[in-house]
Amino acid sequence: MSAAPAHGGLASLWLLLLGLMLVCPSSLAGISPGTEGDQALELRVQALAAELRCLVCQNQSLADSHADLALQLKDQVREQLRAGRSEQQVMDYMTERYGDFVRYRPRMTASTALLWAGPFLLLLAGIALFLRELRQRARAQREQQYLDEADIQRPDLLG
Repeated sequence: MSAAPAHGGLASLWLLLLGLMLVCPSSLAGISPGTEGDQALELRVQALAAELRCLVCQNQSLADSHADLALQLKDQVREQLRAGRSEQQVMDYMTERYGDFVRYRPRMTASTALLWAGPFLLLLAGIALFLRELRQRARAQREQQYLDEADIQRPDLLG
């Protein structure tokens, strides 16, 4: 009989948590308090935050990160947009201040060319090594076949 009240308590806990998530969506989305009224600004902030890398997490965008620095950087983005700067101006500012690494998709420059070309160069190197290995195996099989035929023709090895 005690199992039914525990199950009911668990269900009410889930309902409470669901209600809190519905009432407080801004805390879950990483939106700063007091900015819920300006949806257009928040959409612009979130779009830019998705294009910027969290400098602490390094594998997450600012939009995905909940690190203190990420929240501060999102606030900087928000303040610059609120001050009338364009998205490009904000991206340029962040890049100037933190380097190309802050961009999730860095610009093509001389310093980032290897980042862009690196995966393709590694793929080409892998294909070249694979083809070389195939040729070496084919050559070894031909040599072995030639030796086998030569061994059959030598009577002194058979008996």
